[in-house]
Amino acid sequence: MEVKLHTARTLVGRLRGAAAVRDASATAAAVAELRRASKDDPEVRAPLADAGAVPYLAAQLTSPSTSASAEDAAAALLNISISAREQLMSSPGILDALAAAMRADEYAAAHHAAATVASLLCVDAYRPIVGAKRPLLAALVALLRGHGRGTRATKDALKALFGVALYPLNRATLVELGAVRALFALVMTDGRTGIVEDATAVVAQVAGCAESLAAFAGVSGVRILVDLVEAGGAATGRARENAAAALLNLVMSGGERAVEAVLAVGGAEEAVRELAEDGESSPRGKAKAGSLLRALEQGAAVAKRRTEHRFADFLDGLVQSDPYFSSPASATTHDDDDGSRLTFR
Repeated sequence: MEVKLHTARTLVGRLRGAAAVRDASATAAAVAELRRASKDDPEVRAPLADAGAVPYLAAQLTSPSTSASAEDAAAALLNISISAREQLMSSPGILDALAAAMRADEYAAAHHAAATVASLLCVDAYRPIVGAKRPLLAALVALLRGHGRGTRATKDALKALFGVALYPLNRATLVELGAVRALFALVMTDGRTGIVEDATAVVAQVAGCAESLAAFAGVSGVRILVDLVEAGGAATGRARENAAAALLNLVMSGGERAVEAVLAVGGAEEAVRELAEDGESSPRGKAKAGSLLRALEQGAAVAKRRTEHRFADFLDGLVQSDPYFSSPASATTHDDDDGSRLTFR
């Protein structure tokens, strides 16, 4: 470890010296060397963080630099985050720097930055901290809309958003930032299987807040999810099960209104029942579908009773307001002109 510490101090010292004299070429070379070292030797990552590499690497993401230098800096931060998340997270301004990298035009730096955020979110305690950074969340959502970003950036953004959404209080913020529309756009238009699976997984998490129901309604989200739950509606079993989980979370967070929204889609209950009884589904998928089915059945029963009560109230109103109507218990008869007897019931 003494050798690792010496190596780390040497590498960081070169970067510090180059940055101090504002030598762009030497700075870029030092950053590239740090990237190689953090990739090739996992044991040097924590010593690099301890030696002070993080602030200098983060500075490459926020200050004018070559695209190669920004890419190398973001990649080095990703490597360090795998072994030294605490040191990375405790560095002032690190989340702002990662957000800046995701907003920049440099594709490689953006996807490395998103992957670094996803790595940090493996720690439960960091999820509310990251969730409080609206510009960072907005940058992640924007990556989903970037048609020119490619698969890596999109997948890394989805992984990070999934980690963000695991903390319940972050979900409403994601809804406010337009994540629902961006996610369903991927589900409907992206033909890459892995992207659709990851997008539906994030949708399932975001669905678990009261604000999601209105957002889903704005993009026909409930109908899309029901279509995915139907046999053959999704390209993979995982996407189908994620859709069922999303509907379940929506019902749990949205209550009666959400149940009504699901039942309003023709064939929803039958599609969920088929998934619950599908022998090829995973135990998780069947359990989610079973819970959703029970909620829908209970909701349908409540709606039926409410309809019956309303109809009974309607008849009672007729009886009270119209003298020509009476209840069966008070039915009366009288003779018509031809002697027949009429009964009003």
